[in-house]
Amino acid sequence: MTTDGWTAPGFEGVRAAFEHNLASGRDVGAAFSAYHRGEKVVDLWGGVADTQTGRLWEEDTLALVFSTTTGVTAVCANRLIDEGRLDPDAPVVEYWPEFGRHGKETVPVRHVLSHRVGLAWIDGDMTLEEALSWEPVIEALENQRPHWEPGSTHGYHATTFGWLVGELVRRVAGRSVGTYLRDEIADPLDLDLWIGLPAEHEPRVAPLISMLPPGVTAEALTEPGDNPILKMIADFLGPQTELGKSLYAPGNAFIGTDIWNDPRVHGAEIPAANGIADARSLAKLYAACLGEVDGVRLLSPEQLDRAITQQTEGPNRVLLGLDVQFGLGFMLHTSLLPIGGPRAFGHFGMGGSVAWADPDAELAYAYVMNKMELGVTGDPRSSALIDACYASL
Repeated sequence: MTTDGWTAPGFEGVRAAFEHNLASGRDVGAAFSAYHRGEKVVDLWGGVADTQTGRLWEEDTLALVFSTTTGVTAVCANRLIDEGRLDPDAPVVEYWPEFGRHGKETVPVRHVLSHRVGLAWIDGDMTLEEALSWEPVIEALENQRPHWEPGSTHGYHATTFGWLVGELVRRVAGRSVGTYLRDEIADPLDLDLWIGLPAEHEPRVAPLISMLPPGVTAEALTEPGDNPILKMIADFLGPQTELGKSLYAPGNAFIGTDIWNDPRVHGAEIPAANGIADARSLAKLYAACLGEVDGVRLLSPEQLDRAITQQTEGPNRVLLGLDVQFGLGFMLHTSLLPIGGPRAFGHFGMGGSVAWADPDAELAYAYVMNKMELGVTGDPRSSALIDACYASL
């Protein structure tokens, strides 16, 4: 299968790993990009973007990256903190008064950014149309009682993180997080990166390929019956689990891969789940967090240090008790995510996408794809590419 793009001298091993992913069938269509010391050193793409039509993965193909979006939203929030406009130690109600209901009156912004606020899912049902409309979700979060005492533990807020942090960005910046991203970050850096995709870009999106076994739908996880495969997956990702509630929030509105291929979902703003981008834009975003890229630096060295200081400890309640730790919105280097050096940070997305940076190695990289694989964090495809990057330094 043809691979396009290029690698800087010394990074040829990354191309070999990328080509192996495609040739082995692990990848159907994908892209990978890396920056080192502010310069692009890898930019690869290849395979098939749309298996229904045979459309190839081109240089401008876009992919939905699920929770890799969370890292993008975290960059927006940390930029506002860096500018002195958002205080992580101030109570959320200072910016968002309606939030202070049902025991949330004193919750600091820091707890929201570090998945400690206890709002990992929303009780009750919600239609897809309501979930795509922003205000109904915000009102539901305002009225939601925390599922644990804020600050007492941490649990992954898979989708609600985006609305919580996105509303803080909206209250502080006076714009939606998607608009703020476009105005303050994507346009200055010339990034093909969106939270809320304009309709004219929809034809470039690679449809997702379900990570579930053939013939198994996400909806079937609600009633797995005696099917052993369904029962195993339902015990892990079913809507009755805390992880399932967090992933499909609000109210199971987002259960099913087909929903995430819906242009209506692409056009909405779901700032922890529906970011759409190419790999080079995500890698460049993280490179600009480490230092200046094309005249733009997104975070000061001081704010970067604050952003990647660990805010959580112990097992992650929602992520199956695993060692997944957070800074101010970013996933951090842990025993489960031993990627790069001890200060490395970024975010993975369901199915396999990742955008990550290592300040000590001065390296930033991103991987996007259409074929989803079942897992919580990490992916053998991206791991091979990342290992090849480090071997090239």
